[in-house]
Amino acid sequence: MKRNFLFALYQTPRGKLLKELEVEYLQKAITVSCQQHILQIGGLNWESEFIDCSLYKNFTVLDTKGMGCDNANHIRAKAYALPLQSESFDMVIVPHLLEFDTHRFQTMREIERVLKPEGVLIILNFNPSSLWVRYQFLLDMKMSDSWQGHFIYRSRVLDWLKLLNFEVSNSSKFNLESTSTKQAGQFFNDFSVFFSAYAVRSIKRRYNIIPLTPVKNATHQLSLVSSMNTVAQKNKHE
Repeated sequence: MKRNFLFALYQTPRGKLLKELEVEYLQKAITVSCQQHILQIGGLNWESEFIDCSLYKNFTVLDTKGMGCDNANHIRAKAYALPLQSESFDMVIVPHLLEFDTHRFQTMREIERVLKPEGVLIILNFNPSSLWVRYQFLLDMKMSDSWQGHFIYRSRVLDWLKLLNFEVSNSSKFNLESTSTKQAGQFFNDFSVFFSAYAVRSIKRRYNIIPLTPVKNATHQLSLVSSMNTVAQKNKHE
């Protein structure tokens, strides 16, 4: 897994605009209490721009190279084998990691495992149809061999989330200077070339099957009600 392409992209003029939009989005997306546990998979080194680690004491960054802001808790580990207890986090943030993860679906399974029921998952990915992202990709390939990734369409992410019993609450796309959000079920053009990245916010649902039990003594209960009505009518006539 190599994310050098990501950090080189953030240094470009358009990349800086994208970073500002993602910072603004994450500031609004983090709605859990400061006492709850938040996990970010994949360090950015500018987490302090969207979260106050002095307030969110339980904010943890998991990264294979130990990246992430200094004030956060740090774990060095692989995303597809999280050394964490099941159902231990209230929110998980995955900023541009799945594109560089060869075990991306196993990583999604691990995220589902460590996230509490009704917990929130935020995923940020590049738009595979973006001309700007494709141009940067080709430029990076020409200059170095740091790119090892796979662009993922939003529809594919939605399929994964559905398989893992996540309910998508909304999706957002980052244009050149603005962010637009669509609620779940609203139209979202995956093949538009005019936005550079997108975000998906979803909630982990836990569906418990309630077994059906046979109704006992139904006949006796009906007889009892009938008897009570007869007695009431008798008292009324008297």
